[in-house]
Amino acid sequence: MTRKILLTGPVLMVDAMQHAADLGIQIIPTTPYLPASELTEIIRAEQPEAIIVRQGKLTREMIEASAKLKVIAKHGVGYDSIDIKAAADRGIPVTIALGANAQSVAEHAFALLFSVARQTAYQDARLRAGHWDKSTANGTELFGKTLGLIGLGSIGGILMDLVAPLQMKVKVYDPFLKTLPDRAHVERENDFDRLLESSDIISLHCPLTEQNRHLFSTAQFQRMRPGSILINTARGELIDTPALIEALKTGPIAGAGLDTFSPEPPPADSELWSLPNLVATPHVGANTTEARDRVGLLAVQQVVKVWDGETLDPRCVVNRHLMTD
Repeated sequence: MTRKILLTGPVLMVDAMQHAADLGIQIIPTTPYLPASELTEIIRAEQPEAIIVRQGKLTREMIEASAKLKVIAKHGVGYDSIDIKAAADRGIPVTIALGANAQSVAEHAFALLFSVARQTAYQDARLRAGHWDKSTANGTELFGKTLGLIGLGSIGGILMDLVAPLQMKVKVYDPFLKTLPDRAHVERENDFDRLLESSDIISLHCPLTEQNRHLFSTAQFQRMRPGSILINTARGELIDTPALIEALKTGPIAGAGLDTFSPEPPPADSELWSLPNLVATPHVGANTTEARDRVGLLAVQQVVKVWDGETLDPRCVVNRHLMTD
């Protein structure tokens, strides 16, 4: 009998689709961001043995809709859109494609940092509108500045090395980090408030939890250095959006680069779009050909390993702590 993997979103890249075909696996794509009731009905009708989550949420009702479901794989690393407790209640592991898109997301954070510092998005829009702001435009150099990293997983670790040629100092705040990489320009900062006060740029690279929701709100923005920059390629819910809007309008921060939002997509009438010191992209940090190839293939490989009873890297199973032996 043909095994089925249902995708919440469009087909995977060629290598992943070919790998599945070679193993006789049927891949079932769906329309991105379907209403919950429609996606639940598709899962109930298809009875997949695995679900790869690309876009949208995977709820308890969806997880319980397939009696054959054995594994859920996230097409990426952010798993807050999946009810991991519901999966654990059925003994279903939820896996993430750890490290597969890290290079792409780190490069995107790097690009956002440059764009905010040099106002490239704003100046592009002004120039296209017929303005020539040569006499008034004024950016800031990144050379020698201090970068504060909130979280040092795969993405933060790559960004840490990307800024080294700029002779930037890097401070890392990560209560869960066991060992700090040995780099002359990197040091650990155990005090969150001190990190805010001493960094010229802060970049977020931590998963979303109930404990760190709105990690950045009014009090945190007020502690940040005047003229500082905030970059978020992690999760939109880490930031209190109204507080960010106020901080970008009145200070102390000079700008922000956002690839993630709460909600997604933000409403068309959001006050964010009126801010000239905001650079925004639609959650595309991992959207490169190379990353999609790696992520899709790894997700399929993880599914097959679970089906075959093979042991996965424990770091890739995000609901291990919720599952009973």
